Amino acid sequence: MQTYEMLTVLAAGVSAACLVGCAAVNSSPDSGASGAQLSKRPFGKTKEGTPVDLYTLRNSKGVEVQICNYGGLVTSFKVPDRNGKMGDVVLGYDNLEGYLKDTPYFGAMIGRYGNRIAKGKFTLDGQTYTLATNNGPNALHGGIKGFDKIVWQAKSMATADGPALELTYLSKDGEEGFPGNLSVTAVYTLMEDNGLRLQYTATTDKDTVVNLTQHSYFNLAGKGDVLNHVVMINADKFTPVDSTLIPTGELRPVEGTPFDFRKPTAIGARINQNDEQLKFGNGYDHNWVLNHQMGNLDVIARVTEPTSGRFLEVLSTEPGLQFYTGNFLNGKITGKGGWVYQFRNAFCMEPQHFPDSPNHPEFPSVVLKPGQTYKNTIVFRLGVQP
Repeated sequence: MQTYEMLTVLAAGVSAACLVGCAAVNSSPDSGASGAQLSKRPFGKTKEGTPVDLYTLRNSKGVEVQICNYGGLVTSFKVPDRNGKMGDVVLGYDNLEGYLKDTPYFGAMIGRYGNRIAKGKFTLDGQTYTLATNNGPNALHGGIKGFDKIVWQAKSMATADGPALELTYLSKDGEEGFPGNLSVTAVYTLMEDNGLRLQYTATTDKDTVVNLTQHSYFNLAGKGDVLNHVVMINADKFTPVDSTLIPTGELRPVEGTPFDFRKPTAIGARINQNDEQLKFGNGYDHNWVLNHQMGNLDVIARVTEPTSGRFLEVLSTEPGLQFYTGNFLNGKITGKGGWVYQFRNAFCMEPQHFPDSPNHPEFPSVVLKPGQTYKNTIVFRLGVQP
């Protein structure tokens, strides 16, 4: 079995031997030796009548994440601020009905291909594949019914690293235009260091393309815009885009541009500068070329919020990071607790391969072949500044 450009599960800190339990839980919480808990409850039904469950993972420190098996959605992530007050730091809805509408991927697992593919077309092994164009002229986030709109098979587990939820799905050959039967497993684990780890693995029976990511919208203050959030991204270059947000193929140095976050910089410091790339994205909605070896699980970005004292560290094995500043939130969505989500009320950090990679052979490859295993680890770790 070959390994596809990614970290093994063992290197990410988990082996089969570390599992201390593997039984599905019912609505009553199960407690591990460390005081961590996991539970589930009904969350409603899809339009087709398929039941959906909401799983709650809680560590011994009281940090709590809720995930539903529809779309692998992270619906809540509650962590303390510097005064110990718990607050939810991700956007979303209070009920399943909100997620069933046409929403901007709040908290979703994204696949088969995260980000954009130009004109919904790519060529693989001499054959051209046509995808749905659901974002202007381009394909976005897996198509009309991507992984964010699937009811995944779920199994909750107690592990040595913390409570975990395993989600599995078989994406059949031709689904949304992609080739190959793709078998996907995604494991969310809430760890004792307040990190939410997502480990993807996938195999195929036919050459295909794969680019999986996670699309949580964060606001570390829990309200308002995110312009005062301070961002560091470990990248010397980014991939500039055309007016439809498709990469031109250039790897442009961030030096001297509004895209230089190598030193911690407030989101609002340069977001309104007279820059063509910022105008194309209506703010930041670009991919950064990370300064690390693909396959190593490293800290690739850090965000701090001065009022609450909270910080977010993003760890990834991927070569790129899409940083998005909620530029398409426009006051038309009412979310949790009646909060009307306005322009730039959140940011996303989406570790990934580069957008439109199937059409750019100079980019790191996203091709997965039979006999290979795709592996990708993402960690969102929350804490409080000293």
